[in-house]
Amino acid sequence: MDISLEAARNFYAQDLRSAARITSPALFAAFASVPRERFVGPGPWRILGPDGFFTTDNADPRHVYHNVLIALDEAKSINNGQPSMWARFFDQLAVEPGNHILHLGCGTGYYTAILAELAGPQGKIATIEIDPNLAERAHVALAPWPQVTVLHADGSTGPFDPADVIVASAAATHPPPSWLAALNPGGKLLFPLAPETGAGAMALLTRKSANNFAAQLSYGTLFIPFTGACDPTIAAQLAEALSSDQGKPARSLRLDPHDKDDTCWLHSEIFCFSNREPSRT
Repeated sequence: MDISLEAARNFYAQDLRSAARITSPALFAAFASVPRERFVGPGPWRILGPDGFFTTDNADPRHVYHNVLIALDEAKSINNGQPSMWARFFDQLAVEPGNHILHLGCGTGYYTAILAELAGPQGKIATIEIDPNLAERAHVALAPWPQVTVLHADGSTGPFDPADVIVASAAATHPPPSWLAALNPGGKLLFPLAPETGAGAMALLTRKSANNFAAQLSYGTLFIPFTGACDPTIAAQLAEALSSDQGKPARSLRLDPHDKDDTCWLHSEIFCFSNREPSRT
């Protein structure tokens, strides 16, 4: 490798802009500036290739500036996440300067740093990680972003301070009430919605009213489960629903009490993903 580290970051951001169709200049700048090597531990690194994980030849940080998964704890199947996938969905989030953000299951904090760059110095980011080792690593790695607070806690329960944007980095079978309760009017919740096994869908919810959210499900994601946010009964129903249509008909999330009918894509006593268009009432 004969290019500078700065150039490697820039090429990496350009690759993500193409792969994820990034439209936000601020998001491109964040990926071009946040040092990924700060969050993935000292090299050599374990990187996922076509035939499984392999070890880089050396500890040159330029190895991490590719659109690849990097193992954080290979034994627990915890990795740094696919950059192009997160770039795609962060672009849809449209984080604004000054936003208050809640990041649940932050790992070592790389994508928290990306969110912090988008929210800027006037923003406020609370990030929660249940694994004590990862939480400590995130606390150290995120020190250059004073607008970020790292907590070692269970991110499924709350209560949480009000947030404009909530991002969860592990899969839930449903949106926990504590996440929905924390979302400000017009706020957005991004989380992987997944059954116990197999592929799930990234869910993007936008609050329209106290009991109604616009919903968009993007099928084809794979995540480890979010401790405390998985229900076996709902997981079985979700697996059946996803197998039939991959979540394409879902248009809204309803919290108002109602009987199950043919507009309900995934119905429970406390929430319903619905085929109805979102309502402001």
